[in-house]
Amino acid sequence: MSKRGTPSGAPPELNVTRRSLLLGAGGVAVSAPAILPAQRRGSAPRVTVVGAGVFGSWTAEQLRRRGARVTLVDAWSPGHSRSSSGGESRMTRAGYGKDEIYARMALASLSEWQSLSRASGLPILVPHGVLFFFQNDLSYLLASLDVHRRLGLPTESLDRSALAARFPMIAFDGVQGGMFEPRFGALMARRAIQTLVHRFLGAGGQFEQRRIDGTGDYPAADRIVLALGPWLPKLFPRLLGQRIVATRQEVFTFVPPAGDPWFTPARMPGWADFNNGDVFYGFPDLEGKGVKFAHDAHGAVVDPQTQDRRFTDKALAEVVAFRDRRFPRLRNAQLATAEVCQYENSSNGDFLIAPHPDEPRIILVGGGSGHGFKHGPEVGRMAAELTLDGKQPDPRFNLASKGTVQKREVI
Repeated sequence: MSKRGTPSGAPPELNVTRRSLLLGAGGVAVSAPAILPAQRRGSAPRVTVVGAGVFGSWTAEQLRRRGARVTLVDAWSPGHSRSSSGGESRMTRAGYGKDEIYARMALASLSEWQSLSRASGLPILVPHGVLFFFQNDLSYLLASLDVHRRLGLPTESLDRSALAARFPMIAFDGVQGGMFEPRFGALMARRAIQTLVHRFLGAGGQFEQRRIDGTGDYPAADRIVLALGPWLPKLFPRLLGQRIVATRQEVFTFVPPAGDPWFTPARMPGWADFNNGDVFYGFPDLEGKGVKFAHDAHGAVVDPQTQDRRFTDKALAEVVAFRDRRFPRLRNAQLATAEVCQYENSSNGDFLIAPHPDEPRIILVGGGSGHGFKHGPEVGRMAAELTLDGKQPDPRFNLASKGTVQKREVI
């Protein structure tokens, strides 16, 4: 693993092209990495991928598989705690209501996660299943079940009595129905990124840890992929500043009762309570860290560089009130951990996988929107095909589909 430069707390800024992009970057006067044509016909293309989160790391790996000479660059280590891909766990599931495109992407990505998990010394995919349950509006449930039938997924539809009998650790008061996805579960996020990059390096890829602000020269590249997560709109504030925003999210884990097996991954699934549109979700006690709870509401808009990483008493009280109502066996459970991370939300929740409008050799990848981690392998595949072959992904992932008003449509 090669390293150049020194990590810094300074904001990552990268002016990656000529005057047209300088305007998109808000006029930041920094040096540009060279974008040079291949030296001879038939030579392997050289691609620099900037950002070693889940989208950037999988893009680098998918490019490498297609024969490109790839350098992955990040200011910190892969899967670092300040990134949207950092942290312990992320959910993988195919329940997306009528949004079949994401169900298909999750299913296609699942085999990649399974393969990576088999290659790791410790589990990356924990297939404890995923349970969604609903109160009054069952339209999301019915649409998901319809999509899953078409995809041949073994998803189970459960009424309230079946839910209560099968998952006694949850109080299903007011719940009308639910669905259980047995093939899905939790992804151990930081371990996944680190394992992926380790294997990428072992197969001939390169990684450089360096300050991303143009203070040094980048390897000559035919293409550059920018997968900078919540830092992407900071790089292009005029182009993306209102189309992708970072929001603060607080996550808590609690100590389960001693000797109680109901909160282990063998008994308890990952879950999401649609809560009449105000979604909470969580995980069982993964690797002894505690039972996880989070409120899936987009929090305050933040700067990923400067946001306060301390949790708030208000957010904790909100989660505890929900926990005590829906998981009564955890009442008075001791707080184990409290963490602050972020989403990088596009205006509607769809991803961005598109060339820069003024420089098509630069590919923009982002907008994970809180649900993107599970899709990393497929996002990487689409980004690699766009980078090397010019193959455009679904129009939902282009720049034109992103508005300037935040209105989440993908859940």
